[in-house]
Amino acid sequence: MASSADQFASGLNLSKFGQATELKKRLWFTLGALIIFRMLSYVPLPGIDPTQLGLLAQRTQGGVLDFFNTFSGGALERMSVIALGVMPYITASIVVQLATSLSPQLAAIKKEGESGRKKLNQYTRYGTVGLTAVQGWVIAVGLETLGANQGLAPVVEPGMLFRVAAVVSLIGGTMFLMWLGEQITSRGVGNGISLIIMAGIVAHLPTTLVQLFEGGRTGSLDPVKLVGIFVAVAGLVLFICFMERAQRRILIQYPKRQTQRGVQSERSHLPLKINTAGVIPPIFASSLLLMPLTISQFSGQQQAGEGWWGDFIIGMNQYLQHGSLVYMLLYGAGIIFFSFFYTAVVFNPEETAENLKKYGGFVPGIRPGKNTEAYFDYVLTRITVIGAAYLTAICLVPEYLVSALAIPFYLGGTSLLIVVNVTMDTVTQIQSHLLAHQYGDLIKKAKLKGGRLR
Repeated sequence: MASSADQFASGLNLSKFGQATELKKRLWFTLGALIIFRMLSYVPLPGIDPTQLGLLAQRTQGGVLDFFNTFSGGALERMSVIALGVMPYITASIVVQLATSLSPQLAAIKKEGESGRKKLNQYTRYGTVGLTAVQGWVIAVGLETLGANQGLAPVVEPGMLFRVAAVVSLIGGTMFLMWLGEQITSRGVGNGISLIIMAGIVAHLPTTLVQLFEGGRTGSLDPVKLVGIFVAVAGLVLFICFMERAQRRILIQYPKRQTQRGVQSERSHLPLKINTAGVIPPIFASSLLLMPLTISQFSGQQQAGEGWWGDFIIGMNQYLQHGSLVYMLLYGAGIIFFSFFYTAVVFNPEETAENLKKYGGFVPGIRPGKNTEAYFDYVLTRITVIGAAYLTAICLVPEYLVSALAIPFYLGGTSLLIVVNVTMDTVTQIQSHLLAHQYGDLIKKAKLKGGRLR
């Protein structure tokens, strides 16, 4: 009998790929949806002057705008109809999850099963519309204000008509991306929302590589640094792959049962990921930390030096820049905080312990109930410390490289985390489809030969 490792390796048999018709259809659908996403990133908002907008983007680089522009694949820089990307949907989803863990009414809805899940999804959609409307209004007003402060006119005809049109267009673009992500998840391969974010990040990769090699060609980037960058990126990717696969497996034992071979006890494992929170902590920490820089940009840099508000703007711009000591410390503290906070949201030791007790399972040497809950909480706290340290290192090392080594482009640890995680998840799903296709062929052959499945 083949081992589980051999069975998993058989999923990598690419010779069977050409025969997996269903998988090819899913891959083509996913590719087509991502192409549509990239095409929409070049459709501008109504009333935008692309030339003036490009000049404004060059003068206002930095801050949270660049951070979200990376996830939107440059759509925010071009002010397209999908400038906000899927970030409002992700924020609304996280808020609903947090509210579910804090509100007894929402927790009761979550326990209703499929109907409860549909209700929560509807609340998430409402939240997405609200967040997109607020952010769209801020962007529309900010374009008018910031353009006037910079002596530019990115908006052809400023006013209420432009603001309403911009908000409506951004809501339509974000909701369309949300629907497109759901279609990819159900009819394609991989998680649709994650693939859309990854596609936006990867779209910046050619520009980054061109800047990198151009710096090496002109001599502005030392060849040793160039080689070191590739070595560092390869090392970070390998480290991310290792840590994302790392688990703490807790042995679970069930009561003994009478079988044909005698009395046997069933054993299984409860896998706890070292990085339970995923990429949520870096995203939240970056957003909150870079928000003051964006406020200073939209408030008008000409106010710097005028009273306490001008001094406050100067202080933020000085101490919260990429690579500064204060920025690094606050960024690391934010990642650690959100790692513990979000882990507590996605994994409930009390609920897990109660479910084990209900089905007769127990951890060997630990009494069911409160003792098992305390044990789960103890183990989860220890592995979260490791996971938080891992996320902090992945996100701060690129920041240090950019600032200390004077690298002429931004190497984002958060972007690297998302790309590697989504790639691993997509490859795993492709392997599962190939494996299911092979098992389906075996079942068909067995039926044709009149065989019997054992």
